[in-house]
Amino acid sequence: MNSDLKRLTWFWLIGLVVSGYAPYDRPTWFLEVLPALIAWPLLYKTRDRFTFSSLAYTLILIHGLILMLGAAYTYSRVPLGNWVKDWFDLSRNPYDKLGHFAQGFVPAIVARELLIRWFNQRRGWLLDFLVVCICLAISAVYELLEWATALILGQGADDFLGTQGDPFDTQSDMFLALIGATLAVGLLARWHDRAMRRVEMGGAGR
Repeated sequence: MNSDLKRLTWFWLIGLVVSGYAPYDRPTWFLEVLPALIAWPLLYKTRDRFTFSSLAYTLILIHGLILMLGAAYTYSRVPLGNWVKDWFDLSRNPYDKLGHFAQGFVPAIVARELLIRWFNQRRGWLLDFLVVCICLAISAVYELLEWATALILGQGADDFLGTQGDPFDTQSDMFLALIGATLAVGLLARWHDRAMRRVEMGGAGR
């Protein structure tokens, strides 16, 4: 296991223990941290066949911690979001919007790296377009899963959905994922390319 994956593992273990010690709602906590619980075994199992760049691992680590903090309180009750709500006189806790922004920003770098290093996709407008499309697809699938959860759990899914009375919550969630993906591609491409070169020079990856 490389140092980046080790660091991610330890931070996520600590995050899971802290957030899961006394969460506001245990079933909601589990649903919110489930993406991290799925992602870590995949990262570990494929570590020898494909090692991500340090940038990708760092962003994945941060995204997981965002999920765990939201899971501990439920997204509509995260203190950081309430502070922002009070500072800017907002009508709702905006922490869940940070989560959906990250849902576009982080997968954009992961998808970009896989497309370039695994699928040999050339850099250019088509790569950028595919990355953004993949992130929008991930966001849409997540919203469909939220819908399915709501149908199954009924009122018990309110904390998981976190709509806070916003009838356009689903659309704004996907829009923020779109913004996150677009910014990641536009702002981090050169940094990401350098990070990938370091991995390739070390003989990691496919």
